Amino acid sequence: MSRYRGPRVRLQRRLGIRLADLTKKRIRNRKRQNSLPGQHSYPRRRVRLSEFRMRLEEKQKLRFNYSVTERQLFRYIKEARRIKGSTGLIILQLLEMRLDTIVYRLNLARTILAARQLVSHGHIQVNQKVVTIASFQCQPGDRVSVSQNKVSKGLVKANLKANMKSRQLRYPPGHLIFNKSQIQARIRKVVDRRAIRLPVNELLVVEYYSRR
Repeated sequence: MSRYRGPRVRLQRRLGIRLADLTKKRIRNRKRQNSLPGQHSYPRRRVRLSEFRMRLEEKQKLRFNYSVTERQLFRYIKEARRIKGSTGLIILQLLEMRLDTIVYRLNLARTILAARQLVSHGHIQVNQKVVTIASFQCQPGDRVSVSQNKVSKGLVKANLKANMKSRQLRYPPGHLIFNKSQIQARIRKVVDRRAIRLPVNELLVVEYYSRR
């Protein structure tokens, strides 16, 4: 299944949450925000959800928020099963420790899609080496910085300025230490569950893939 390229506000209405990592667009009408997309626009509270649909929606929240394909998400599920610990928490940690997610958390890009573009175009370094793979798994102790050229620094500074101007500047989570003057960050530890603000029930995601 290919990456989603459709209307993102409609997607937010379907899932009932704001996918801040995917798009900066907001639903300003509260009535529309609490209703499903479509011609009749039924309120979400009037729709009775089956167990399968609840699990599917939680999986879709995870997939679309981090903008990964179905194949990528299933690969993370299989990897999380091999690691000792809570499978649901490990899935979230694997997604949060992706390089494009960390670039977004540091405010170097306005969305995860923009962060992925920065990485793939060679504007981001890990431990002083250019990394162009957005799914690169960062580890505690790694240092994330901007490539030492005018184009890269100009793009990142423009993104920081745009986030600050639109009042969408986010504080980096506790597992990241960011030096704004040098535009450089160090990964202090693996992210914990409290720092992940996505309203998703990861246990339902694990249940969705339990038969695969």
